[in-house]
Amino acid sequence: MNHIVTVQDAVTAFADFMEPTDAELDAIEREMPVILAGVDLVDAQITALDRMPNEVDARRIRRARNRVLAARRDLANRSTDATRPGGAA
Repeated sequence: MNHIVTVQDAVTAFADFMEPTDAELDAIEREMPVILAGVDLVDAQITALDRMPNEVDARRIRRARNRVLAARRDLANRSTDATRPGGAA
């Protein structure tokens, strides 16, 4: 008997165990400021690709890069504060 594996994959592709857990969704929510800052940085870089970057473009990229670094720093500080024993998280 020939089994059709692709039909089985299509049926189980949306099973309940494939959904993100609450912990994974919480991790995404904690990382959202970093994600959004990264999107702003990529947007600024794409804008500068279309033409010769001027001072405003350079300033926009620099500020976006600083926002990414600040968001990463804040996330790292929150992560270490949450895991510190006896700390108020």
